[in-house]
Amino acid sequence: MSGTETTSTHVLGAPYPRRWPVLGLLGLAQLMLILDITVVAIALPDMGAELELDRAALTWVVSGYALTFGSLMLLGGRAADLFGAKRIVLAGLALFTAASLAAGLATGAPLLLTARIAQGAGAAMLSPAALSVVVRLFDGDERNRALGIWSALGGGGAALGVLLGGLITAGPGWAWVFFVNVPVGLVVLVVLTRILPTLPRAAAGSLDVPGAALVAAATGALIYALVRAGDHGWLNALSLSLLAFAAAAYAGFAAWQRRAPAPLMNLRLLGRRPVVAGIFVIAVATALMVGVFFLGSFYLQNHQGHGALTTGLLFLPVTLLTMAAATAAGRVIGLIGARPLAAAALLVAAAGFLVPVLWSGTTAMVTGVSIAAAGLGALFVVASATALGSVAPHEAGVTSGIVSTFHEFGASAGAAAVSSAAAAGITAHTGATVSGFDDAFLVAAGVAAVSAVVAMWLIPSMNE
Repeated sequence: MSGTETTSTHVLGAPYPRRWPVLGLLGLAQLMLILDITVVAIALPDMGAELELDRAALTWVVSGYALTFGSLMLLGGRAADLFGAKRIVLAGLALFTAASLAAGLATGAPLLLTARIAQGAGAAMLSPAALSVVVRLFDGDERNRALGIWSALGGGGAALGVLLGGLITAGPGWAWVFFVNVPVGLVVLVVLTRILPTLPRAAAGSLDVPGAALVAAATGALIYALVRAGDHGWLNALSLSLLAFAAAAYAGFAAWQRRAPAPLMNLRLLGRRPVVAGIFVIAVATALMVGVFFLGSFYLQNHQGHGALTTGLLFLPVTLLTMAAATAAGRVIGLIGARPLAAAALLVAAAGFLVPVLWSGTTAMVTGVSIAAAGLGALFVVASATALGSVAPHEAGVTSGIVSTFHEFGASAGAAAVSSAAAAGITAHTGATVSGFDDAFLVAAGVAAVSAVVAMWLIPSMNE
């Protein structure tokens, strides 16, 4: 048997010798997906000017990716369980890379928006499948360390995107926020093809297309409703209609899963305490992280007069502390348990949110959001380790999809809440009132503190 064949398959039970290089490559791929949201957001003004895009088109450049990404992740996770994680990882990465090339070559709205939707579809395949690989290749303390690294890349990616977006847009131009994905994606694709092991698939079955359609429609409607609520208010008629449609579609999905011959997911997963705890923590952590990013970014630019590039540089401590805290959490969670770590991390985040309320200015804002981000970085590890730590191998993909979906729910809800709570501060110009920011940070601190209490009750102890 050749060396290539030896490393192309893996029987669970024995550590895979190339698991750490695989983690590094999958983490790099995941970082591309996370960066793509904030990098593109920074490039929107230049993109709109060159391609003559109106406000609606610019909004959909961001929303089209986020909606597709969020609504299809459960399907991507289930596909990984059914058809093999390696196959879905490589297919998702290939689609994302090709769509990135198309987006960079776009000369108008139709191609650009189509490419962004294709990017979202590729990301929805890649992200949950890659996370399921990580969960299945590592075990025990090594799994916690691996999830720490994974969470560090995801948690720090959004803030890092602000810096890279400013550098790329000010340098080679907006198209390169897409073009940069192409060589990285191709290199990762080629190497993963050789070293990513073929993990055993779940029991034979078919993909539940009606269930996938229902849950994708419900999730897309819910995310879109949350995004709209930030701009148009929580009682907007269309937003309420979307929420009602999402509720009906989820009810239809649950009913179909009980009688489908090959259901998309086992609904009993959502009744398991560790899974519920994990998705609660990931939703809260992501919502608060979005608050850190948006509130800090708008305050530094609108009220302190910093440009996009300077703001990106000021966010560097946020990125570094998020990644450092996530990595450290992956090393200590096995020693102290997820419950006390989650409570401590949420209290640290709450304290960080209070800093810019008590003091004003650039230094206070950067200090406060950096402290908050350190706490939130640890939470991403808690969420993944709690939700995925006890699932069976054949459930790893769909559970990863659930966790990833609630990540998007949290991001959308956080953006909507921030837009509502800090509306006056976000739309104001330099020197205007900052009371809206104070209100939003107080709300964030309160949410973090209450969530710490909930986490102590909801997350199982080490002995449970």
